[in-house]
Parts: sequence; structure tokens; C-alpha cells
Amino acid sequence: MAKEQRVVVTGMGVVSSVGIGCTSFFSSLIAGRSGIARITLYDPSPQAAQIAGEIKKYNPDNFFSRKVQRRLGRFSQFALIATREAIDMAQLNISSIDLARVGTLIGSGIGDFGMIEDQIRAFLDKGPGKMNPFTVPRVITNMASGSIAMEYGFTGPSFCTTSACASSSHAIATAYTYLKAGLADVIFAGGAESCVAPTSVESYHALRALSLRNDEPTRASRPFDKDRDGFVIAEGGAVLILETEDNARSRGAQILAEIAGIGMSCDAYHITASPPDGRGAAQAMNLALKDAGLAPQDIDYINAHGTATPINDPAETEAIKAVFKEHAYNIPVSSIKSMVGHSLGAAGAIEAVASICTIRENVIPPTINLDEPDPLCDLDYVPHVARHQQVNTVLSNSFGFGGQNCVLVFRGHEGA
Repeated sequence: MAKEQRVVVTGMGVVSSVGIGCTSFFSSLIAGRSGIARITLYDPSPQAAQIAGEIKKYNPDNFFSRKVQRRLGRFSQFALIATREAIDMAQLNISSIDLARVGTLIGSGIGDFGMIEDQIRAFLDKGPGKMNPFTVPRVITNMASGSIAMEYGFTGPSFCTTSACASSSHAIATAYTYLKAGLADVIFAGGAESCVAPTSVESYHALRALSLRNDEPTRASRPFDKDRDGFVIAEGGAVLILETEDNARSRGAQILAEIAGIGMSCDAYHITASPPDGRGAAQAMNLALKDAGLAPQDIDYINAHGTATPINDPAETEAIKAVFKEHAYNIPVSSIKSMVGHSLGAAGAIEAVASICTIRENVIPPTINLDEPDPLCDLDYVPHVARHQQVNTVLSNSFGFGGQNCVLVFRGHEGA
């Protein structure tokens, strides 16, 4: 019987509202810089929610030919940009690896929502025969995975995980299980989302999920704050290169971190709301700790789901307290959604990059806009200012509509 493999991260890339590239991204986070602004992809004036975390000054011409752009959805573009950075960081020589042992697992909740909306409008306004022939391949959520595989010739497992805001964490968790089982040597795992479009924003507003602080965008996302009024929708993507430790060592790769454990659960409670006691989230956290062989006291920092919705933040707080007991008050917890916004299916992967950067830099990103904590949210949320301290192990939470929970544990590696 083959030995169970350890799973390590050797490269990563990110496209976010606070920066493209890991250095720009994490520098913005530790500076407490918000990427939230008034929507520019369309005129949001008729809508109640008019702000988002868009990719600033994004010009696809800087990354792709016009021919490629015609067939590649915006979310797939983000995934490919992040992949290129990850390959450079990992110093992965594509020509020297077994392409049949390389997989691509990229999660997405919606795909290219703007394209969906544009083509429905074209059909309704102009009738049959006028739709873009690339509509289907641009919008389907598995195309980010497929595009990466086709770009580099990877013929290992390739598919999309879709579980709302837990999508990309589930992609990373699934890749971890494949690698541990010896079913691949390398997997590109992460998520991508391009969801800033009128009907998408309006749909989330109809759920009363979005912040309406249009007059102060950078202060709109307020996780754990008494005056929070919802999340701020965002776009973006992130990709991590996961390898078996043996494979990484055999090619002399620098190891950035290890995925120590994963935990998954379902609330089985409500289509959009978490149970107030956070029991499903607590179950996933406990499973992740068990899988990692860690005690609650071993966790140095929790990267919270932290959406800034009235329901999520107290429920997540209760879940953390249920798992960590009194030690919960000793663990720094923060939400980068206060700066980046909520990129739905890409959020978990973007937060995974932040978690690994936290380990490598020993700097915990803050929760900005936390001016007056909700009395129900009484943990150490690292308000306003980044905190410099030793961090070796991070627990990262992702929870999605439908009650789907995924928790990842990252830790420093002796080969890092």
C-alpha cells in the first residue's frame, strides 16, 4: 500500500480588488487598504447597491490576444492570470513533468455572469440567431479549469466545484484528498468569479445581503461591527499549486506552506442563513483540526469567513467559541472581506493566499471598519491595524448558501 502523501503549496497567484499579484495583494491587506468603490463596469445609478470590489484598471489586452478574449470569459481570464503567477513562483518546468499527473480544480459559484446577462438581453432584444457563439464556453463554471488545462496540456483530473461561497475552498480540499491518495502529483486548485453585473447585484440585494453604504464605499464592508449592513460583492480569482511533498522535493521546489488538514460539513438548516449556534461551521472546524492532528491551542490565527452580514458574523463567532472554548479569546481572528469584498466562489482561494502570506510574513491582516464591535461578536478581530506576530498555523473558514462549509488548515513547513 502506497504511503499517504503530505500536501504542500509551491506557488500561488491572485487577482483581487486590492491588487493583481501576491505582493501587491498582501501589501494592500497589511496596509488596511480597501478595494471597494463605486461600480464602473456598468451604470449602477438605478440600483440600491452601487458599490463593489472590482479589479481596478483591468485591461485584458495586457494579458490576452483579442482572439483569446473572444472565447475566454472574464472569470477564466482571472484564473489564467493567477495560474501564470503561480507557475512562475513555483518555478514549475511544464516540459519536465508528467502532464497526465497534473490536475486542475477551479471552483466558481456563478462563472461569467456579465456574459450571461448580455446574451439574454441580446436574445430578448434581437431574437434568435444573434447570440454570441462563444456564450456557452465563456459562461460555464468548469471552463476556468478547462482553460488552464488546455493552456498547458494538463490531462489529469479537471473539473469545477460549485458550492456558493465555499466553492474554491472545496476545490482546494478536493485537490488535497486527490494528492494524499496518490491520484495526482500536482494540482492547480483555486477559484474565480466575475459577478459584478446588474442582475447579479440586484439578486443579492433582493436577499437583503448587500451593504447600501454607497456614499462611503471604503467603509462599507464592516465584519463583526455593530453597524454592519451586509457584504460588498467582488470579483477576482486565485490559484494555488498543490503538490505531494515527494514531488516537490524531487524537483527541488521551494515549499511555501503545507495543507495540514481539511474539514467539510453541511448545516442542513436553511437555504441562505447559518444556524445561530454555528453548529455546521463548528463541525467543519473540528474535522479540520482532527484531520491535521492539531489541538485548538495549536492554531495561531483564524482567517474568518466574516461577510459582514447580520446573520453570519455572530454565528461564526459562536462556532469558533464552540470549538476553541476559552482559548477562542486568545486567537486573533480577522476578515479580509473588509478590504477585498466578498468574491463569492473565489473567496476561499483568495483567503487561502492571504493565509499563506500571513504564515510567511508573520503579519496578520486587519479587519478594517471595525469601529464598534457587535456585543455578540466578542473575539479578538484585529481591528483597523495589521498585527506583527509569529504565525505558524492558520485555520481558514468558508461557508456558502445551502449550508455548505469548508475549513482549511495551513501551516509552515520545514522545507519552507
